[in-house]
Amino acid sequence: MKGNYKMKKIFQFVSVATLSLVTLTGCLKEIDPQSDYVTIGQAGDAPGAFENFVAAITNTMAGQFVYSASNQYPYDYGYPSFFLMRDVMGQDIVLEDTGNEWYSTWYQCGTGLGPLYAVCQLPWTYFYGWIKSCNDVINMAGTEPSDSQRSGVGIAYAMRAMYYMDMARMFAQKSYAIDPQAETVPLVLETTAQSDLANNPRATNEVMWAQILSDLDKAEIYLDGYQRTDLLTPDISVVYGLKARAYLTMENWQMAEEYAKKAQAGYQMLTEDQFLSRTDGFNTPDNNSSWMLAVQFEDDDPCIINNDGDSSWGAQMIIEVSPSGCGYAANYGSPKRIDYHLYQTIPATDFRKKSFIDFAIDDMDETAALAALSEYSDQPEGILSTAVATTSGVVGGLEVKFRPKGGEHTLQKVAFQVGVPLMRVEEMMLIEAEAAGMQNEGRGIQLLTSFAKQRDPNYEYGAHSHEDYGSSYATAFQNEVWWQRRVELWGEGFSTYDIKRLDKGIIRSYANTNHPEGYRWNFGIYDTNGGSIHPNWMDWCIVGTETDYNAACTNNPTPIMPTSDSPEYAW
Repeated sequence: MKGNYKMKKIFQFVSVATLSLVTLTGCLKEIDPQSDYVTIGQAGDAPGAFENFVAAITNTMAGQFVYSASNQYPYDYGYPSFFLMRDVMGQDIVLEDTGNEWYSTWYQCGTGLGPLYAVCQLPWTYFYGWIKSCNDVINMAGTEPSDSQRSGVGIAYAMRAMYYMDMARMFAQKSYAIDPQAETVPLVLETTAQSDLANNPRATNEVMWAQILSDLDKAEIYLDGYQRTDLLTPDISVVYGLKARAYLTMENWQMAEEYAKKAQAGYQMLTEDQFLSRTDGFNTPDNNSSWMLAVQFEDDDPCIINNDGDSSWGAQMIIEVSPSGCGYAANYGSPKRIDYHLYQTIPATDFRKKSFIDFAIDDMDETAALAALSEYSDQPEGILSTAVATTSGVVGGLEVKFRPKGGEHTLQKVAFQVGVPLMRVEEMMLIEAEAAGMQNEGRGIQLLTSFAKQRDPNYEYGAHSHEDYGSSYATAFQNEVWWQRRVELWGEGFSTYDIKRLDKGIIRSYANTNHPEGYRWNFGIYDTNGGSIHPNWMDWCIVGTETDYNAACTNNPTPIMPTSDSPEYAW
């Protein structure tokens, strides 16, 4: 399915939050949870019902057409799609200005993100559907789960906390520590009556994060001793990791440090060989000791089987399948690139720089370029053909962080059967360092330096502390941690969250920028957004049907795209 997603107004959808007490039969992977319904009483009589409902919590996180099976949109493939929606709103991912870029609505950050447009329905459909599955499991088990139900209930509480944590950070206009009374989204719990949904206000940060921590406390109890068989469901370490994320956002530094450290037990950082592997790099959940939680695209997933596999994460992020002729990144001219300035700030001695194609290769002749590209890929000719399909025609900044399964370059439906990390131990190490440093800077610097030297043996603290992106909220030490997070976790969905909690601006306009004309904005550098620095388009709008059916639900302002490029920023 080539062709850019056109901004489309919606009037036909009914809010999933408003209908979220209807039980969804997403128990089995092949059932469409948006169209088939069953009552708890009916489902409870089915063999293996409880286990099927537990499976429904996570089995639509990747590979299913949850939003619109009939349209097979190339961004309708699950949880990792939201990584890109959030990350392209900042500056660290650069999109080509082409007609085939399906994430352009989020990159352009204009009225297409408003409540009358279809993209607003996406998070509402996905997240409240997932939350409904969690509520079903909690309801089925009751207040005293049996021994056989404890782990399932623990998974439900952990995942509900994770889903609400995402929604709170996407929809609140200010992060918890900046304004505890800022509104997030309506809470729908297992105890929420259907009659309450028509008058269900957005929970404040204070109320929402209290609920998140309450759920995680329960998950910690119910998952104690649980041994999972794969990384596709949470265990106690993931609960610790979610608590670390929550306390980081809340700036409870002592608790953030404690839980980030606990979460690391049994895990190890990716080595250079693992990080840069051409066969297993960021595509294999069970082949490293770093990943803590993941999703997996399978050979029978609708998003792999249909639409030539183009409705999948691999189609957006894997560029090494050029002979297949498919894939938006590899063949249709819409790969994701690293921001030129961020790339230039990565020292040559930092092995993570090898995840992105050197901009200097564009100044070489074809023979020299192919030789240079062979240092990045077994398919250097394909990298050149990927570049030729883009508007800019250059290879500089193309990412090879996310590799095709097993190094498959020809059969895209095999290449795209990859895993995607949702939590890694490296994130926990950086949370621990930031939290420690906000209590005792010397101790934080020591932890951060220890982490960074495993990526760059020549690392010296302080090189990035001055890059505040207009923010006076974050300390110089936090700027240094933020830079590590931007490089380490690039493309993994953290950009908007960090920009909002640290109240950063963005910089896309500067000398030699690779952001296309018309989208070179420096927001929050010269002015503020109502007393806040971060761009207002990062405060997601609630779909209009929710506010239509829910009288107590307010909304965020529709973002307005800047009308012109900004003057070049001088670093």
